[in-house]
Amino acid sequence: MAHAHQKSDSHTVDFQVDPVVLELGQRFVDAGHELSLVGGPVRDLFLGRLSPDLDFTTDATPDQTLALIRKWADNFWEIGRAFGTIGMKKSGFQIEITTYRAEAYDPESRKPAVAFGSSLTDDLLRRDFTINAMALRLPTMELVDPFGGVRDLHASVLATPGAPETSFSDDPLRMMRAARFASQLGVAVRDDVKQAMTQMAERITIISAERIREELVKLICGTHPRVGIDLLVDTGLAEFVLPEVSALRLEADEHHRHKDVYQHSLQVLEQAAGMETGAEGPVPGPDFVLRFAALMHDVGKPATRRFEPGGAVSFRHHDMVGSKLTKKRMKALRFDNDTIKAVARLVELHMRFYGYGEAGWSDSAVRRYVTDAGPLLDRLHLLTRSDVTTRNQRKADRLSFAYDDLEARIAALREQESLEAVRPDLDGGQIMALLGLKPGPVVGKAYKFLLDQRMEYGPLEPAVAEAKLREWWADQPEAAHHEPAAGVELSTTEES
Repeated sequence: MAHAHQKSDSHTVDFQVDPVVLELGQRFVDAGHELSLVGGPVRDLFLGRLSPDLDFTTDATPDQTLALIRKWADNFWEIGRAFGTIGMKKSGFQIEITTYRAEAYDPESRKPAVAFGSSLTDDLLRRDFTINAMALRLPTMELVDPFGGVRDLHASVLATPGAPETSFSDDPLRMMRAARFASQLGVAVRDDVKQAMTQMAERITIISAERIREELVKLICGTHPRVGIDLLVDTGLAEFVLPEVSALRLEADEHHRHKDVYQHSLQVLEQAAGMETGAEGPVPGPDFVLRFAALMHDVGKPATRRFEPGGAVSFRHHDMVGSKLTKKRMKALRFDNDTIKAVARLVELHMRFYGYGEAGWSDSAVRRYVTDAGPLLDRLHLLTRSDVTTRNQRKADRLSFAYDDLEARIAALREQESLEAVRPDLDGGQIMALLGLKPGPVVGKAYKFLLDQRMEYGPLEPAVAEAKLREWWADQPEAAHHEPAAGVELSTTEES
């Protein structure tokens, strides 16, 4: 590792960089060009982190950069060439080198119109935030920090190099990035930045859903996701990105008949993140599916709130309504189908546990709980536990003890049965052979009946399952048109 020291009035920082960084810098200087490590990798050095992705900026044109790295890099690509960026891999690092920019943006366009510049300071001025507008000149390792990035990083403040209105007009996605950095780094957003975000929130609508989604995922998976979401809501950005979350701020309930749904949702998000496991556990963090389900679990409440006679408030079926709203929002943000299904399913199931403590569940109910959750069961455990935000310790303890009991019941049944793959005791082929049926909806009805029996009574002997199926079939209107087969050997899959 190569070391460099940067002294200021208040502190000394010891940088460690991989020799590949200095080697690349020397190649450019020897060819008469400038090269600087820039942006996130420099910020991360101050935070004591080493990034496998390295960003550089240079006065060399893309063609000149290509000529310098073509034989040096392990491999390279030119996909960002129109924007002045050449990408490559070297010694395990992913590297991007971008020509100095003096970008001009069309206010109505999603994409920047690129103009190359000749000054490192001008290039740093057009970057999103001061903490990302620092550079290390190579190979001398001189720190270039014209906009106070070190100062702001140590003060945990997020500010823009120039006027925030100009920065956000250039690229409105930077408003989402502000919330993301608030979550990831725990920084406070400076008042002028927050004010510009509030005034310009609607401009986020010109940004593609995919880019917004990427920032949202990083925000949700950050160390302080509650802070990031709160910033989106406070500035009005959430009205355009996650309006269902903004809607959780129900109008003031002067009689305090229900808790603050918005603050409750943020607390559930925070608690769910705190319950994630290490890499060896069932839900390694950060887990986007769990966290986003925690944030969205009550989004059905505004549409279902009813003030009942006698002063009570109800939110009937808010779990089902919330699941649909979550699915719709995630589709609009272009999430993949598997992620959408997983989050929406958790929102749908988050109320299933309630009532267990009062009434207790049969083994059948426990089987259905496990089967309905499927591969999401471990996440559902954490979501349900994190949904307890009451200040009433006795109530919290009662719910916790009840869920402990449910998990113990699940573990006990798992030892007796294969709960993760509950199937009817007869498969489709056996059902068709027994009842003389061809493939079709009636076979599906029979399969569902046997699945219900499996849920209710646990594993059945084949003869018992056959008897129950024949008894059910005798009551079906379709039975009049079919002659059930007799004497079928259930263990045989082919005719002899």
